[in-house]
Amino acid sequence: MEEVEHLEIQLRALSLALRERDLDTARHSLRTSALARALGEECGLDRHQLALLELAARVHDLGKIGVPDRVLLKPGPLDADEWALMKQHSESGGRLVQRLSGDHVDTVGLIVRHHHEAFDGSGYPDGLAGEDIPLLARIVALADSYDAMAVARPYRRPKTHPEIMTILHSESGSHFDPHLLGKFSALLKTSPLNAHPDYG
Repeated sequence: MEEVEHLEIQLRALSLALRERDLDTARHSLRTSALARALGEECGLDRHQLALLELAARVHDLGKIGVPDRVLLKPGPLDADEWALMKQHSESGGRLVQRLSGDHVDTVGLIVRHHHEAFDGSGYPDGLAGEDIPLLARIVALADSYDAMAVARPYRRPKTHPEIMTILHSESGSHFDPHLLGKFSALLKTSPLNAHPDYG
């Protein structure tokens, strides 16, 4: 666990730099981390895996530090060119993590890189599919998507918990791992996580 703590210290400075630019992303990352850890516990991950998962989820959007303000802070939907720039954040974030020192930079870097892959291979940046996507990245993908829909944006209202679960289940086997989605759905039936004060 010492090695994980060492990596966490290195990542904290980068996370604070992103927080200074975009507080919404920083808050999203903390909520995503809590959801991901809870799902990891539901999946029976050991203490070491949970620590890596929680850390990776907390920095999954770190690559946004390199996204121009006109895109990162735009108060409305992105156009095609802006979306292409935004999509680079997972790859650049993974590279940022892997440039640090420590035993777990590759593991955490891969989770960051692959949290936008889709179960059917239609995601990015590498088009990985199924179990070729690291398990912890599949967990972060679910937590990330849930939180993104649950919070209001200037251009759309927040979705309710039932609305979000309907959308997630409609993408089971295409965007999301069906097995993990089943566990996530069961978890949120009994967990207060879906009643976070930031959720609409």
